[in-house]
Amino acid sequence: MVVADGPRNEAEAVLCQQAREVTEQIDWECEVLRNYSDVNLGCRQRVSSGLDWAFEQVEEAIILEDDCLPHPDFFRYCQELLAYYREDERVWCISGDNFQDGQCRGDGSYYFSNYNHCWGWATWRRCWRKYDHRMINWPAFKQNDYLKTILDNTLEVKYWQDIFDHLYETGKPNTWDYPWTFTCWQNGGLTALPNVNLISNIGFRADGTHTLGESKFANLPVQDLDEIRHPSFLVRDQTADEYTFDDHFGGKAIREAKTFSGKLRSKISTTKRRVKRLLTDPVGLFSAFRRKILERVTV
Repeated sequence: MVVADGPRNEAEAVLCQQAREVTEQIDWECEVLRNYSDVNLGCRQRVSSGLDWAFEQVEEAIILEDDCLPHPDFFRYCQELLAYYREDERVWCISGDNFQDGQCRGDGSYYFSNYNHCWGWATWRRCWRKYDHRMINWPAFKQNDYLKTILDNTLEVKYWQDIFDHLYETGKPNTWDYPWTFTCWQNGGLTALPNVNLISNIGFRADGTHTLGESKFANLPVQDLDEIRHPSFLVRDQTADEYTFDDHFGGKAIREAKTFSGKLRSKISTTKRRVKRLLTDPVGLFSAFRRKILERVTV
């Protein structure tokens, strides 16, 4: 199944058509179902509506974003776990992403996590049908402090509460995956994550939608999974999730920024930017400074 959004302008219309033509080159025996939008719906509505359509056709699916390259073992891994956990409602996602920097978690080929990384993943209709795309349950969820029962520390709770607050109030960022994370959490759903990375995101570039510029997570190497060994226990790996928050979502950097040395580095960085701007645009900087002085005098 192929799901595609529509173009935002005439230039993108050409690119969209070229991307769709790639799917016409499929030369192995299979049935290809396509769901194309004539207008641009944006990441949140297009992905979610596309998956709504996909799960009307099938009970389970393996999902790949257009800028991600999987290791061949990714498909075998997803297929086996889709079958193994088909009736187990504790498991909601199977992801091919690994951000543990070589650290092996547990005694299996994969471990369980709160974090449903989605560059390459799989799930079942039984889970997706509960997708809370408008996050209508967020106010009650927040009022009952349920994030504290899911996450490991107050900083992690505040980080995600701020994201969900902003998403609920403004609809931004225009993305489908935060509501999906919230859906999994409000239903107690765990994600299986492999102990080797099976997905490489090649979409970190200037014309990307959300993955812009350089990143340590761009173009990650993939590895063989070998024989799949199921872990002894279906329990979330707290140590792995703490590492994910600190390293992948920036928890460690947030903590350091609040220290004296972190604040000092921030002030030095700000000063350097102002000096650079003064050297390149002294008139503009003086105008901004003058406006601030006038504002204070007025007040």
